[in-house]
Amino acid sequence: MFRTRRLRKTAAIRRLVKETSLSVDDFIYPLFIEEGHNIETEIASMSGIKRFSLDRISKELDEVVALKIPAVLLFGIPSNKDNEGTETWNENGIMQKSIRFIKQNYPDLYVITDVCFCEYTSHGHCGIIHENDVDNDATLVNIAKQVISHAKAGVDMVAPSGMMDGTIEMVRQSLDNSGFSDLPIMAYSVKYASAFYGPFRDAADSAPTFGDRKTYQMDPANREEGLRKATFDDEEGADILMVKPALSYLDIIRDLKNNFDRPIACYNVSGEYAMIKAAAEKGWIDGEKVMMESLLSMKRAGADIIITYFAKEAARILNK
Repeated sequence: MFRTRRLRKTAAIRRLVKETSLSVDDFIYPLFIEEGHNIETEIASMSGIKRFSLDRISKELDEVVALKIPAVLLFGIPSNKDNEGTETWNENGIMQKSIRFIKQNYPDLYVITDVCFCEYTSHGHCGIIHENDVDNDATLVNIAKQVISHAKAGVDMVAPSGMMDGTIEMVRQSLDNSGFSDLPIMAYSVKYASAFYGPFRDAADSAPTFGDRKTYQMDPANREEGLRKATFDDEEGADILMVKPALSYLDIIRDLKNNFDRPIACYNVSGEYAMIKAAAEKGWIDGEKVMMESLLSMKRAGADIIITYFAKEAARILNK
């Protein structure tokens, strides 16, 4: 009889036959940067995660660098919002200032920017509103303005997240035509209209004031649509394809890994983070072990890159 337990008998043999490993090199750490001064505010629904003003963020960035986390994903919270989100392409906007600050003071830290409008619009939707819905093509024009402003500020990578059709083609063409052909794109290719985003909307002040995002984010019931959407982004010039959220969509991560010859990212979103944190604080689970098991599941499913609020905690464990 073949006994599979023979290869589980000791810690040493388990290490030798382990199929999947996590590394700090897999992580991107999201940061919320708020316009203003002397701001360091913990987000109530995301224990341990804060919003910072630029004058208070150096300690956080020092820690990220010390933990050898290679990259950050920036979300800006402006002091002024309007119907179109025009602050997104303001050369002195919070995102543009943040890019310049980090690249000047932490030149080896890889800076990625979320390219969207929900944090910047007065209505909280991801683009220009027409007849109570987001106007896809009008929004594309503004996405081009936003992404070029990030490129001029010195960003290392852009990550368009609004799920407008044709976004990646527009971004790629705009970057190429403006002299930024070497700037890569991480596409939010398969982004579902998920209930797991709730705490993020607290963090980024981005909840819509009316309706929802189901006309542009994907139906959680759909799997094959995710492959079609990723195919469009792949053909339009995306360098990295992303699935968001992660834990409830591990099958989609595997689908992309099996079908595309590009790096696959996943976003371990705020609700996934908050659930583990809340249960751990109640003493119902071992938070550290569940954190590491959940991150490992994303890697095992096929993610090459994991965007996660757990990045610092996991890095401390992995760096031991």
